Amino acid sequence: MTELARLTGEFAAFLTPAQANDDKLTRWIATVRTAGLPHLHSFCNGLELDRAAVNAGLTLPHHNGRTEGVNTRTKKIMRQMHGRAGFDLLRHRILLQ
Repeated sequence: MTELARLTGEFAAFLTPAQANDDKLTRWIATVRTAGLPHLHSFCNGLELDRAAVNAGLTLPHHNGRTEGVNTRTKKIMRQMHGRAGFDLLRHRILLQ
């Protein structure tokens, strides 16, 4: 459990975008592969499947947080209004908020 907590904490430090995160991630994955934690091995396999996207997410300052926030808000309004009104009322509620 101690090793799992340490490795998880090290990965959490990568979540602040920085150019050096690419090299640090490579070293972190090598460390995890030597550890006896099969769930983290599976996680690393997933990271390796789309390494370019992972590197972009950990090194670039760009994100789509605002877009995702708008999508989440729109879906919430749609769930609240389910079966009550049509597109015109939905559009009106979104524009008012």
